Amino acid sequence: MTNSPTYVIGHVNPDTDSIAAAMGYAWLLQERDGIETIAARAGAVNQQTSWVLKFLGLEAPVLITDASPRFSSVVRRLDTNTPGVPLRVAWTLANRTGGIAPVINEDGTPYGLITGRSLFNYMGKLVGTNLKSQDVHLNKILELPCKEAADTEVSKYNVNTKIRDVINRILREEGDEVWVVDEFGRYVGICRQRDLLNPPRLKIILVDHNEPAQAVASLEEAQLVEILDHHRLGNPSTHLPIRMTVDIVGSTSTLVSERIEESGLSAPPNLAGMMLAGLLSDTLILTSPTTTFRDKSAAERLARWAFIPGSPLEKDTIRSYGESILKASAGLGNRSPQEVVASDMKVYSAGGKDFAIAQTEVSDLHEVSKLADSLMVALDNLRKSKNYSFTMLMVTDVVRGSSRILISNPPAELEDLPYIPQPDNTLLAEGVVSRKKQLLPVVLGLLED
Repeated sequence: MTNSPTYVIGHVNPDTDSIAAAMGYAWLLQERDGIETIAARAGAVNQQTSWVLKFLGLEAPVLITDASPRFSSVVRRLDTNTPGVPLRVAWTLANRTGGIAPVINEDGTPYGLITGRSLFNYMGKLVGTNLKSQDVHLNKILELPCKEAADTEVSKYNVNTKIRDVINRILREEGDEVWVVDEFGRYVGICRQRDLLNPPRLKIILVDHNEPAQAVASLEEAQLVEILDHHRLGNPSTHLPIRMTVDIVGSTSTLVSERIEESGLSAPPNLAGMMLAGLLSDTLILTSPTTTFRDKSAAERLARWAFIPGSPLEKDTIRSYGESILKASAGLGNRSPQEVVASDMKVYSAGGKDFAIAQTEVSDLHEVSKLADSLMVALDNLRKSKNYSFTMLMVTDVVRGSSRILISNPPAELEDLPYIPQPDNTLLAEGVVSRKKQLLPVVLGLLED
């Protein structure tokens, strides 16, 4: 499994920058280093990202919700026989596979396994306890249907089943092999017990996050190769040293574009447009307090690669493209409250409390008052279902540069938040548009004081 692919993946509840950075960095590692890399995502794409992907004619990265090793990582697709073929044919196959001959029905489902154990049991039935009293010829036995010598009690497991969930049950079974089947019960391959005891770990590169609470589930069971991010440190422990970059820029797509340029490469127009979307979304078209000179340079670089004749963006500018991106996510009325509070949510821990802050963008904060009650119910449900101490929703006006904040079950420490209470039980945070650089530091400061 040394040649298994490496997955480049962003945080759960991915935003546009998380998706774009995964796609861009996977492309770079493939082009520059010849590494087999696959862009991945840890959750569903949001409305804005869906619009960008469709506009640019790109497919969403592959979905990986759990990094725990599965049967797909250890299965061996051995050659097979049908139940009616002579035992001598299966015997020949077993000599090639290390003593195993899978017998498969005509519909592709497993019939039974021929192994050393099953052959011994079969011969015992034919010969009996007194070998001298039997006139049994080996040639005749080998011409019998192979199904007669097959063990039909071998367990079956779906190819996508997590190994950890069933390993104890497998170890209690008599045989050394198990079937691996697809969702229709059809043969995929065979797994041996010894291969299940130490399965190869999924190789993972994290982009746009470094905190375990925001990462794909079961990250501890994967092989973490690298981290590329622009957020505060909260990184997971690793068994071996890894390459880690956490830099002060407005988006991870900025970092990816810099590495592409340093390699002497230029991203394809559509991919450059995707990374530019991630950058402009995260920096609110380069107006967020998180924006740096490097982000502005990256935007110009990506625009140079993306705004070319024949590209979907050939008639756009950075400003017009950015406005289209933000409009694609603006508005609360066309989404359910549950989707609003969960689509861009990040989880944090401080002061002995686990909490989540979600953020969404609108073009008019007056929408919040109309929907405040239903949004608060969704926040409450999210908090209870995940057992968080409290949850927050930051609704940001991308035009006027302010936010309204809703809090479910606010702790006493947050009574000192420096924002203006509103009649609808929200807080007005004037000039606050960045969760990472403006809201989160205030919350952490109060919790850890």
